[in-house]
Amino acid sequence: MTGRRPAGHRSSAGQRTVGSERGSFTAELAAGLPALVLLLLTGLTAVNAVTTRSGCLDAAREAALAASRGENGTATGARYAPPGADVAVTVIGDRVTATVRVPVRTLGARLPRITVSATAIAAVEPGAPAPRP
Repeated sequence: MTGRRPAGHRSSAGQRTVGSERGSFTAELAAGLPALVLLLLTGLTAVNAVTTRSGCLDAAREAALAASRGENGTATGARYAPPGADVAVTVIGDRVTATVRVPVRTLGARLPRITVSATAIAAVEPGAPAPRP
């Protein structure tokens, strides 16, 4: 015997024998890929919701400021709001409150939509015409 090892066999210093873990990468990939896709979809939906909320906040601010100056707050808010948004302006005493709501579509077709909203409050400007919601 010349001291040779059988083909495919490696030393026992931390190396494995060929064939002992064959296909483990494929199995790990098959188990982990759906989780990665779900994580990606969740992250993209969160980014979409945050971006939409920023648009709602801008629209609510513009609507509240316009109504506090005596302009039509609902029309102004609708101009700045994301598509499909609902703009509501209320006047109570010397304060104007504008709320903008919009459903955000999740990245899964069968998943329910989430509603994003933002509210802004402005004081009625002295000497301005009566606020118009």
